[in-house]
Amino acid sequence: MTAVVNAKPVWSDILKERLRYGRGSAVTGLRRGRELEDWAEEIVGEVFGENYEVRCSFQGPRQPAKCDFAIPEKLQPHILIECKGYGATGSKLTDIIGDLDAIIEAKRPDTNLLFVTGGLTWKARQNDLRKIVQRQNDGRITRIYTKQMRDQFVDDLQTLKAEFGI
Repeated sequence: MTAVVNAKPVWSDILKERLRYGRGSAVTGLRRGRELEDWAEEIVGEVFGENYEVRCSFQGPRQPAKCDFAIPEKLQPHILIECKGYGATGSKLTDIIGDLDAIIEAKRPDTNLLFVTGGLTWKARQNDLRKIVQRQNDGRITRIYTKQMRDQFVDDLQTLKAEFGI
């Protein structure tokens, strides 16, 4: 005698599987972003020693905003660095523009905003990348970097350190 197996899907099993898949890609995206932040922090520490704050809300003239690095400190930052490393979906990449705009809106005009990015999905999101480059061209972002630009990133940080006497 053969046992008959119920072939109907159990909704709880489907939900668990979707949650597991979604959490996995979210964790992978977070890991990529954190790796880029760690890479940038190593360089920031090399240039500024302990004169910086990590993952904080800095104080702007109108309102505070979140950033990955505030140099020399969050109450009077001269340099802000935001890192976004995604191999994610389009909506995540569009969110980056909103994050940058929040920093741009909150920072003082004499504060430099440096943006460190990476990820192959930018190739598929050329329009979003153009919008970010336009912010650099308009002077709202001081400079955009990738990991391949390490030497330029270090040089620019050392120049800003000297300019601000940090």
